[in-house]
Amino acid sequence: MPLSTSKLAYIIPNSAKSCRQPGIEELSRDFCQWVVIFGAYLAGQPAGVPVRSGDATFPKAMDNVTVRQGESATLRCTVDDRVTRVAWLNRSTILYAGNDKWSIDNRVVILSNTKTQYSIKIHNVDVYDEGPYTCSVQTDNHPKTSRVHLIVQVPPQIVNISSDITVNEGSSVTLMCLAFGRPEPTVTWRHLSGKGQGFVSEDEYLEITGITREQSGEYECSAVNDVAVPDVRKVKVTVNYPPYISNAKNTGASVGQKGILQCEASAVPVAEFQWFKEDTRLANGLEGVRIESKGRLSTLTFFNVSEKDYGNYTCVATNKLGNTNASIILYGPGAVHDGGNAASRVATGLCLWAALLARLLLDF
Repeated sequence: MPLSTSKLAYIIPNSAKSCRQPGIEELSRDFCQWVVIFGAYLAGQPAGVPVRSGDATFPKAMDNVTVRQGESATLRCTVDDRVTRVAWLNRSTILYAGNDKWSIDNRVVILSNTKTQYSIKIHNVDVYDEGPYTCSVQTDNHPKTSRVHLIVQVPPQIVNISSDITVNEGSSVTLMCLAFGRPEPTVTWRHLSGKGQGFVSEDEYLEITGITREQSGEYECSAVNDVAVPDVRKVKVTVNYPPYISNAKNTGASVGQKGILQCEASAVPVAEFQWFKEDTRLANGLEGVRIESKGRLSTLTFFNVSEKDYGNYTCVATNKLGNTNASIILYGPGAVHDGGNAASRVATGLCLWAALLARLLLDF
């Protein structure tokens, strides 16, 4: 029958003599001896009480035992021939008393019970097994204890991370990466880009204020605690921005030859293209003309250039955030042209006007 705290308090002070006190006659002598040992432990006997000077200190348990979650832990207690009773306890719970198993946990088994060693093993260790374990012995009717602390390590695991996200350029973004492990893992964010920006932040939360198109791409979250390989997950950040035309060059072609005008625009989402000659929009189906747009590039092809095809064409690139355009010239042999793109022509024109204005002011 289980003993109440009041009975334990009654038994403990007089040690083995308490086994003869009234009120516990129903207990066997052996069981009463165990009550003395465990009662001393529950009453707060200090761990590792030494014997007389000159004798070896016993019982002696291991130093702290560290195992990974899912592995087995062996707890050893060194004893000698003076020991008459031995037991292993986890906090206030008796696991084994001698060869008798008191724990209902089938993961706990006895390994050895000899004159020199008393050991148990815990299979498939989990985090709730972590804590103090006490080897308690009885010798000459005096209980002694020694304590070992079981430390359970858990590999890092990312338990919650932001989903892939799409934002407009200039917005603020917060990425989250929550990880669990023992010891607590270090969380690191890195930006994976062709330019190799590398390290970004060492925190569970990565905040980006005023995000730019260069900051789009994959962000890698890594959780590390040196127990096992890091747990790594990725988040894709897409940054929308309006189109800008990066390449639009004037092109020359002779009458009767093929002429191709090209317009390249960068944009997210991908831009849609339109072609104009003066105020007239061009479309597929016109005789001898084909418009092809794929990804960032749009081409206007003339299969048989005629005199009427020469002139100024406008490429317009549009997405949901805006639009832009560039002027491209198809010219014939001997025509005067600058050969540059729209941006360079604008810059050149401004410089010429500035130089002319400065000269006029000086002459004045």
